Amino acid sequence: MENSLAGKTVVVTGATSGIGLATADLLASRGASVIGVGRSAERCLEVESRLRMAHPEAGVAYCVADLSLQSQVRELATQIRDKLSANGTGSLAGLVNNAGTFTYRLTLTPEGFEMQWAVNHLAGFLLTHELLPLLQAAPTARVVTVSSGSHKKGRIHWDDVQLRQHYNGLRAYEQSKLANLLFTLELNRRMGAQSGVRAFAANPGLVKTDIAVKGNPGFVGWLWKQRAAGGISPEESVPGIAYLVSEPSIQNAPEIYWKHGAPQSPSPNALDQMSARRLWELSEEMCGISDAKYVL
Repeated sequence: MENSLAGKTVVVTGATSGIGLATADLLASRGASVIGVGRSAERCLEVESRLRMAHPEAGVAYCVADLSLQSQVRELATQIRDKLSANGTGSLAGLVNNAGTFTYRLTLTPEGFEMQWAVNHLAGFLLTHELLPLLQAAPTARVVTVSSGSHKKGRIHWDDVQLRQHYNGLRAYEQSKLANLLFTLELNRRMGAQSGVRAFAANPGLVKTDIAVKGNPGFVGWLWKQRAAGGISPEESVPGIAYLVSEPSIQNAPEIYWKHGAPQSPSPNALDQMSARRLWELSEEMCGISDAKYVL
């Protein structure tokens, strides 16, 4: 698990706190050039400065983007391409789709999407699409999407995928985490066995983060803190994510769902090829994607 990432660039979303920050820190410690993504410009500057001081040998840069907005996801992809071009780098070795949120009440983004669906699923789907040429340009590359054991209780509500008619925050979260695995499954199918791009979904376990605290009623935050108190720290959770980014021996591993560096059995729903294709097509429609960059 101590594979060097020297000379490789990895993008990590949601990288100013919790799992994302700990992932960026660990990858930089292993020599990776890390491009972190966060919503707050002030927080991005603070974290970028801290990681640069801690890992002067690694290139660390941060981009500001609100991933609930597809317009900003596209702008983020342009920023990333520009940074790589300025560094003389024409490829990307890894993308960690970590950014996530939980909303107790139905919340729509300014673009009209349910917030959890927009951040937890569509943002990673669209960013991967935008950065795919850079990933394909690397000898090998990984797309690691942070999912959850909660996916096992989830199902895709095809008749109301944004749950506008009968919203339930936990149901929306479970659905988005299942979508992470279906996206991973279908990305690997479309890339094909001979592709250098491999996708995995990571279960970090129960981690002490503030994902359910921000922007939710006080009792929701209190309940989450009580539950998370029995979890592990972000620093304990991220070696498994770094493993999926860097371990050479799993490049052609058939398993898509991993926890702490070991393959796990996902729910049967997460391995449904027809659902994966249907979700992909729906996601393309919701993101306004018409240019096919994938092997079918």
